[in-house]
Amino acid sequence: MRDQAQLPRYALYFAPAAGSAWDRFGASWLGRSAHTGVSLAQPEIRGLDAARFRALTGAPRRYGFHATLKPPFRLAAGCTPDDLLLELTQVFGQIPSFAMAPLKAVVLDRFLALVPDGDPGVINRIADECVMRFDRYRETAGAAEVARRRSAGLTPREDEHLLRWGYPYVLDAFRFHMSLTGPLGSESETAALRQAAENLIPDEPLRFDSVTLFRESSPGADFLVIGRAPLVAP
Repeated sequence: MRDQAQLPRYALYFAPAAGSAWDRFGASWLGRSAHTGVSLAQPEIRGLDAARFRALTGAPRRYGFHATLKPPFRLAAGCTPDDLLLELTQVFGQIPSFAMAPLKAVVLDRFLALVPDGDPGVINRIADECVMRFDRYRETAGAAEVARRRSAGLTPREDEHLLRWGYPYVLDAFRFHMSLTGPLGSESETAALRQAAENLIPDEPLRFDSVTLFRESSPGADFLVIGRAPLVAP
């Protein structure tokens, strides 16, 4: 029997194209590029010292600048990352890319994130496709993982999602967001971070132009981009 806890995890994320203005913003804000794994200097935030800013961005830094489409999972026996990426490319290579609604910085469950200021319908449909169509690549979560998720306190519907899809916040419980911090502190700290994010995000629209495959090579390792399934260019 395989030791689930030691297996790599994979995730289907949206991430801006490498080298784009949005990629540069996200990598700089978090202090690490998920495309290269390189650590980067973070911007100065008025009213917040550098050490505190680095601590506040520690949780999202490990995952890289992204929005979750299908949350981290271990590959089912007999499945390979190459197989997954090939099917991703075949499926999403039929869907036109698009410019998202402008992103705004909001506080979600005590952390700062960017969310579209508009109808997320197309994004939600892509996320649903990632969750359901590619679920055969996911190894069923073990009892310990299920118990850990339940300890956060779930609604009956979220618990159904956890048992069926391995994660509670999918489908009707999904909200597209790009995390900028972990749990926040004071109101003044939150206000300073929110204002800084609004000032630093690029003026150009963010294009949803791919579904990106990330990997966590071992427990606790940083997530890195290992493949990209492009949508059809306009």
